[in-house]
Amino acid sequence: MRLYGVTGWKNAGKTGLMERLVSEISARGLRVSTVKHAHHDTDIDQPGRDSHRHREAGAREVMLATPHRWALMHELRGADEPPLAELLQRLSPVDLVLVEGYKGAPHPKIEAHRQETGKPLLATRNDTIRAVAADSAVETTLPCFDLDDTAAIADFILREVGA
Repeated sequence: MRLYGVTGWKNAGKTGLMERLVSEISARGLRVSTVKHAHHDTDIDQPGRDSHRHREAGAREVMLATPHRWALMHELRGADEPPLAELLQRLSPVDLVLVEGYKGAPHPKIEAHRQETGKPLLATRNDTIRAVAADSAVETTLPCFDLDDTAAIADFILREVGA
């Protein structure tokens, strides 16, 4: 499975870039899936819903199925968060998996960078970052792209993964 990441500091434009890349690469005829890592507690379920009640009752996994989508929620119940490699095994085969977050994981990444965050480039300390997509000039020896030049960023990623 081909894998490429988008990383960066909070409010650096990661999610917007991910959204545009999924749209761009899908429009080119490739099948794309995504993995989004969150450091905070996030719940896609709603209190009071039947599926939420099942989880609250102690179910380890709850699958919610509708005519339009299905979702599998897995409760860790005190267990460690699984590593990215283990989570990727649960995905159906696709042409490319784009990963948002997981700064320290070993897969190749592009860093989204916005000057307004006031944060330094992660690329100076992370050798898994292969390029930077920024809203202003940055000092790096890595390939640089305008944060909004989705087509050029997609071209770069697809060359990197051999697609």
